[in-house]
Amino acid sequence: QVQLVESGGGLVQAGGSLRLSCAASGRIFSSYAMGWFRQAPGKEREFVAAIRWLGGDTWYADSVKGRFAMSRDVVRNRVFLQMNSLKPEDTAVYYCAADRNSGVVPATFQNDYDYWGQGTQVTVSS
Repeated sequence: QVQLVESGGGLVQAGGSLRLSCAASGRIFSSYAMGWFRQAPGKEREFVAAIRWLGGDTWYADSVKGRFAMSRDVVRNRVFLQMNSLKPEDTAVYYCAADRNSGVVPATFQNDYDYWGQGTQVTVSS
């Protein structure tokens, strides 16, 4: 069993930056992928970014590519999402998730993820 706890959300002006963290308790195996998803009011949850625990390869949604960067700390069992050049449309609750059996390319569909955090609110003002 893996528990995920996100932190780092908040209120920021457009153009600003935030860094989200996700702390994982329990064993993270090399087969895992970690992902970030977000859900804005009235919208479905959408994929943001993912990273393979083995190797650290990253994947991004087109909407955040070039602005967001995901990384991991395998010693402390943490993943991070550095968000730059934030836009009002980035406003959402951001969730950290873990996929126990990732393929070579991490899943972008939320149902493929096994564990979820409680979410952290990111609000970008215009």
